[in-house]
Amino acid sequence: MHLSAGDAGGAGEAGDGSPGAYRPGELSVEVRRVGPVRVVAVGGELDHDSADGLRTALAGPTEEGLARILVDLAELRFCDSTGLNILLRARGEAEAAGVRLEVAGPRPAVVRLFAVTGADTVLRIHPSVAVALAPDAGA
Repeated sequence: MHLSAGDAGGAGEAGDGSPGAYRPGELSVEVRRVGPVRVVAVGGELDHDSADGLRTALAGPTEEGLARILVDLAELRFCDSTGLNILLRARGEAEAAGVRLEVAGPRPAVVRLFAVTGADTVLRIHPSVAVALAPDAGA
């Protein structure tokens, strides 16, 4: 599943004008399943105007056999308080359903947001999706 706020929707460099390039305020969200893990890859800029795609992807019903939701933030260049609130609310909803929500690969600006707000004490943060999906990472 691929969701995009705006017209471009692909993964390019900001403002380069090529097809699939991000434009300011644009967010792309892709969802896939890897065994018992729903991976939600987020790219671009996550703010009030672009948040609906991520909100929709994280609010999806809990599928049978789902143990974790892993939010891949490696391509997320910007996140404001709206994005942070979506992640924290989704974490609470996932826990209520018996599923863990974790994040992977945040860039320095997002790491700083998590640290300044204390979200880094609530969210389990992995350095990358590969590390998070390693056999011993789900323990």
